[in-house]
Amino acid sequence: MFSSSSCFFLCLLIFSVTFSHVLGDKIFIGTYGVNYGRIADNLPSPQSVVTLLKAAKIRNIRIYDADHQVLSAFKGSGIAIIIGLPNEYLTDISVGEDRAMNWIKENVQPFLPGTKIRGIAVGNEILGGTDMELWEALVPAAKNVYTALERLDLAHTIQVSSPHSEAVFANSYPPSACTFKEDVLPYMKPLLQFFSQIGTPFYINAYPFLAYKNDPQHIDINYALFKKNPGIYDAKTKLRYDNMFEAQIDAAYVALEKVGFDKMEVIVSETGWASRGDDNEAGATVKNARTYNKNLRKLLLKKKGTPYRPKMAVRAYIFALFNENLKPGPTSERNFGLFKPDGSIAYDIGFTGLVPSSATSSFLSFKGIGSLYVMVSTSCAAFLLLVAL
Repeated sequence: MFSSSSCFFLCLLIFSVTFSHVLGDKIFIGTYGVNYGRIADNLPSPQSVVTLLKAAKIRNIRIYDADHQVLSAFKGSGIAIIIGLPNEYLTDISVGEDRAMNWIKENVQPFLPGTKIRGIAVGNEILGGTDMELWEALVPAAKNVYTALERLDLAHTIQVSSPHSEAVFANSYPPSACTFKEDVLPYMKPLLQFFSQIGTPFYINAYPFLAYKNDPQHIDINYALFKKNPGIYDAKTKLRYDNMFEAQIDAAYVALEKVGFDKMEVIVSETGWASRGDDNEAGATVKNARTYNKNLRKLLLKKKGTPYRPKMAVRAYIFALFNENLKPGPTSERNFGLFKPDGSIAYDIGFTGLVPSSATSSFLSFKGIGSLYVMVSTSCAAFLLLVAL
């Protein structure tokens, strides 16, 4: 005989799986999004950023916290936002659902429904990192956040996720050889199991720039930049890749398949190319950044899949909206922006800036990005009516 708690979680599982596809389309409208990082002291106001995004017809953004000024500025904009639960909060949130409930009531609920908060990223690049305490905290934190959302009747519109770096993989070349690291698996499998139950995709930060920068002698830069090149042939799958970006996505699909999650979608939570770097950072130039981001945009506009998952349209968030002058690390870290701090374009890929730029700006239309996705009601009544029909 089922206990009340068992019944609750069984209903939760059925509901979550049923609506996972509808929720996925609400979380990410179309195929193109941008990361709005703010580790800087010279950026435009959030209100100006809304103007910038709407002019560019960018309908999806990710931020790395839950800044109240930003969330207030986006009220009524129609732009879908994934907010971040920063790494430093994970241990506390993992202790109990009440901690997660308090965080959501303070940082999420007050801004609904005017601000389209459509996801909460629990931590960033936790697994594969150096803090084992965070590895332990990740799954319970994600579960507590989801349970709190469920009890507030928000889980059907706000997705719980956690983006990963390439450091979770033991090997990713060729794509068919990709596997998760052995030390990551005991933590990754329970996370994937939970995300599979609630319909969350696998989010990966995929950077051909970093791969090329670390091994320019053996990687063809044209392969990294979507330019004409011989490509690579994966003998096991008999698939050919003419760009590294799609190979990285398919490597993730293969790794997921090998641990039993072949139905899980892969979404790129970060990708980009630095326009400037230190002397030892190969490829970090304005020309290469423009080429990568312009060609990536063209690819995403096609709304097509990868060689391994041809029917699953590729979705990606570009890193980043602005150069961030206070980010630590090598020079490249402060130069991933599509826009300069004054709101002008860093280089021309078809966007218009808030102010004129030395780079020639064009008015290439973003018509079609997200236009095919219809906002569907997720009420139980509507669903039952559809089933009855």
